[in-house]
Amino acid sequence: MKARLENILLEHRDDFHPVVPYNPAHEKIVQIDLSIANKNLTEEIYCDTGLFSKWVNDFLSGNSSTYAIGGYNENRKIYSRSNIFDQLNIDEEPRRLHLGADIWGKCNTPIMAPLDGVVHSFAFNNNYGDYGATIILSHYLSDQSFHTLYGHLSLNSIKNLQEGILIRKGDVFAEFGMQFENGHWPPHLHFQIIRDLEGWSGDYPGVCKLSEQQKYLDNCLDPDLLLQLNRYTTKLNYQ
Repeated sequence: MKARLENILLEHRDDFHPVVPYNPAHEKIVQIDLSIANKNLTEEIYCDTGLFSKWVNDFLSGNSSTYAIGGYNENRKIYSRSNIFDQLNIDEEPRRLHLGADIWGKCNTPIMAPLDGVVHSFAFNNNYGDYGATIILSHYLSDQSFHTLYGHLSLNSIKNLQEGILIRKGDVFAEFGMQFENGHWPPHLHFQIIRDLEGWSGDYPGVCKLSEQQKYLDNCLDPDLLLQLNRYTTKLNYQ
């Protein structure tokens, strides 16, 4: 049950290792809004990976931030940049609701395991707008099993990787990828908590239809239960 896993993660919230290097005493992390409400992020920008990357970099430098974070349960128009989020039938509902958290930062930023886990699967989802290099870890905490997904990684992250190997809490096991290997996005990590992979391997939807919101949010918990970064995040007013 979702509530049971949420309670377990809350009980252990002080036990998790940071997923990215961050020192709140010297660094800043800022909230970023990529929803349809942000009129500054235009179609011209998000449909051009170079312009999109510059927009994110300018946002980070303009806010003197190491990272920008956000996106869970966020309705985004940016997925119109790729046909993998739209159905073959033009009359079908497209996928626009984001199910994980994105941490935007520098290419090759190291990624660490928040708790002990086993490599469930990995893949190079090499489609425009897709995850690119992807790793899924399986975890068992108290009496609950669950998974964490890491998308938009470097190809080095999955080089020589094997399913079933143990990744210890705090181990560096991946890094932010470049555009050619991360699905053609500005460098960032897509982090997602998934209760049930439903048979998926090396992949799981990170974006769903708005009509499927409740179904997917029941299966994909708030990533900050593990990330524990919202407490450090500077909130911005986009009005």
